[in-house]
Amino acid sequence: MKKDRERFPPNNVLLMLAGAGLLWLGWAGFNGGDPYAANTDSSMAVLNTNICAATSLLVWTWLDVIFFKKPSVIGAVQGMITGLVCITPGAGLVQGWAAIAMGVMSGSVPWFTMMIVDKRWKLFPKIDDTLGVFHTHAVAGLLGGLLTGLFAEPQLCSMFLPVTNSRGGVYGGSGGVQIAKQLVGGLFIIGWNFLATSIICIVIKKVMPLRMPEDQLLIGDDAVHGEEAYALWGDGEKYDVTKHEIFSDDNSQPRNYPSSGATQVV
Repeated sequence: MKKDRERFPPNNVLLMLAGAGLLWLGWAGFNGGDPYAANTDSSMAVLNTNICAATSLLVWTWLDVIFFKKPSVIGAVQGMITGLVCITPGAGLVQGWAAIAMGVMSGSVPWFTMMIVDKRWKLFPKIDDTLGVFHTHAVAGLLGGLLTGLFAEPQLCSMFLPVTNSRGGVYGGSGGVQIAKQLVGGLFIIGWNFLATSIICIVIKKVMPLRMPEDQLLIGDDAVHGEEAYALWGDGEKYDVTKHEIFSDDNSQPRNYPSSGATQVV
């Protein structure tokens, strides 16, 4: 809905923080496990993952304080996520100082696209992206790929990559070519995702609507199915059988589904 595109804060910040902590922990696991061995490269990957995520979190928080005069827990989590996404392509390929530089970039560039560009570009308000995935994953992911092509350290590359003489742009030699390769790879992924996602959406649209009606979005998709994730005492049920009931195949008689919170016996 329009109001959700304008502002959609999490319904439970404490659960959001718990999830963010689990996400950070798990991210260190799959970045560190990427070499499939407990070696120097995996150790560097875990260290760089934490360095970049922490730096990005701090930079995002600083920007919130500078421009909005107060820190934001939600913003800090967004900065953490952009840092984790950005470091992933080069977690085991860059030095610690480069991880800090990537954290500074991942905490500032996605912040700018989310807080400034998103509010001014007329296209974004028309897109359902309440989690800001475009900024935290698309922008930060492309940024991480390009920065990996810039900062990849030759010795670490030789320990992990099958291609010999790989290096980032700051190390001279063939490093400039690597940046171009990273850019081409990123553009290919963007094009492939656009094509594949479009085909999937077209197929789904032939079977069912891609978007729920506004009245159903207002009460929530869980309530439409007869249940509510957060049915607070005294609020009453949002589900209205005259408006939101799911009809049987003959489109005449509504099916009798259990009310929210009711137990269905099989």
